[in-house]
Amino acid sequence: MVFPRPLDAAHAAQYARRCMPSIGHISVSNPWILAPMAGVSEKPFRVMALEFGAGLAPTELISAKGLEYQNRRTREYLDHSDREVPFWVQLFGGEPDSMAIAAEASVKAGAHMLDINMGCPVKKVTKTGAGSALLCDTSRAADVVRAMRKAVGEKVPVTAKIRAGWDSHSINCEDMGRRLEDAGVGAISLHARTRAQGYSGKADWSLIRRLKDAVKVPVIGNGDVKTVADAKRMQAETGCDFVMLGRAALGNPWIFRSLCAGMDLPAPTPPERMETIVRHLREHVEFIGDETRAIRQFRQHIIWYSKGLAGGAAFRDSVMRHDTYNAVMDLCLQFFGYAAPDASREGDGDDGVDYATALG
Repeated sequence: MVFPRPLDAAHAAQYARRCMPSIGHISVSNPWILAPMAGVSEKPFRVMALEFGAGLAPTELISAKGLEYQNRRTREYLDHSDREVPFWVQLFGGEPDSMAIAAEASVKAGAHMLDINMGCPVKKVTKTGAGSALLCDTSRAADVVRAMRKAVGEKVPVTAKIRAGWDSHSINCEDMGRRLEDAGVGAISLHARTRAQGYSGKADWSLIRRLKDAVKVPVIGNGDVKTVADAKRMQAETGCDFVMLGRAALGNPWIFRSLCAGMDLPAPTPPERMETIVRHLREHVEFIGDETRAIRQFRQHIIWYSKGLAGGAAFRDSVMRHDTYNAVMDLCLQFFGYAAPDASREGDGDDGVDYATALG
């Protein structure tokens, strides 16, 4: 019997890289991706998700027009950590020339990968011809890809995030995928709902399978992945190369630790939870710069972090009355340092967060 010769360190590393999923020439450590979420996927949360095991964590959608006109607030969205490698920037816009300018600006700011938002259902985005509106104009969508690729060259993969179609009468993700692939896109994310569905109803995973069969580039599945079992099932049923999680990661960056382990790991202990939340709060305030604005924005994270914990409703009622860093930090230290899971979850219903906006 002939046994294979053991690999030396250099060849072992080369083999490991070949086994990693990749987008273009960029290897990714694992197939688990944090979804780009408005008001959520800011630098502090992206870095935490990566540290807990996410393979990729793109930015929230950034206005191409804002970058084209060098808007200060828009450019702040490009701020990133040196731990974000690769740094993946998502842009939205409907004009090829404007998107090309924004692509160049993003690469100059450090982007290693670019994503085009072709799925946002929010009216203020679609009325400009961006987001889901591009599903209705596949030729223009392909032109956007070509313009961006021409602007940044071969070394920066350009990807796209799409939906199943505008509504149930215009499911076109397969045709859209082929057109984008012909234009040179490096990967396609599919949120398996239509624009008309928004975030309601059930994601149709069979459409991810159909897209996977229609294109050769990597496909990223998205929609209704809430657990490790869901992620595994999506991969098994659809053959997708990557799985993207949105709502499942809100208030639960630890889910990436479980995904990497391949099983549901025990929930973080109160001290572990408190350490993560305190760090997130501190870094969020530092990132935003304006204390009052930062605290008000962070309220949605506090809601998510406290879901399912005993006393969560009373804690949320208390913390919403404050908008100073010291007051909110003290309340978080008091609550999260000792709060235990509440199996009954009584009185812990609607969290009052506008998911349509956050997940746009």
